[in-house]
Amino acid sequence: MFHKSFSVAKRVRTETDIGSSAVSVAFAACSLARQIFESMSEVNVLLVGAGETIELVARYLREHQVKKMVIANRTRERAQVLADEVQAEAITLPEIDERLYKADIIISSTASPLPIIGKGMVERSLKARRNQPMLFIDIAVPRDIEPEVGKLSNVYLYTVDDLHAIIEHNLSQRKAAAVQAEDIVKQESLNFMEWMRSQSAVSSIRDYRSMADNIREELVEKTLIAIQQGADVESAVNDLSRKLTNRLIHAPTKSLQKAASSGDLEQLNLLRDSLGLDQC
Repeated sequence: MFHKSFSVAKRVRTETDIGSSAVSVAFAACSLARQIFESMSEVNVLLVGAGETIELVARYLREHQVKKMVIANRTRERAQVLADEVQAEAITLPEIDERLYKADIIISSTASPLPIIGKGMVERSLKARRNQPMLFIDIAVPRDIEPEVGKLSNVYLYTVDDLHAIIEHNLSQRKAAAVQAEDIVKQESLNFMEWMRSQSAVSSIRDYRSMADNIREELVEKTLIAIQQGADVESAVNDLSRKLTNRLIHAPTKSLQKAASSGDLEQLNLLRDSLGLDQC
């Protein structure tokens, strides 16, 4: 049953989009980055902050094997703890200015009351990068990145509001996928119940065959003993066939008589069908 459950879950994941749409801010940020950059293995990432959201982002990005990941935090110690877990480099917030130009993707989420990354800092980084594009994703409230940064050429700035819009869209897609998933689960449930019923039939067939074999073995043994003791072979074989027939049809005969005497035509017809009487 557990195997079947996992099989159904895999089918839901494979045949629907229920798991493909981001419905958390951290996952949405990573999904956005993956949509913009074709190969994450060639991307350098700077994460600003070391809280729960950035931790989730870091783990997602590590799974997609980004080229290099740097984590900047107010305290190097906290950044280092997370960096060790995701094979990243830890720096402090003041070091961002001199390291920003190396980052293709910058995702920020701190509790700072004032912006950490300003327009001037980004302008210097763009110059050092020879205007290669930079993706900024600011998921902090209040903002970690000055809004004016988004007006610069070759800079793409997304805020938490943009991500919420993506999440809302994805939620509607996931609801549609949930309907598909429900249909799959219903179908698989019916298939499973049918299989369970068939297993019950298999067990009954096995028991019936075992009973018939036991009767046959018992009568054959008695017949062989009778022949060894001098009984006529033809008579012994005829006696065997008669007794075998009587023993095998005894239970079905009783069931037919019971159904007929009680007037249960449905049961009577079912028995006739199962015994193949209407095919004779």
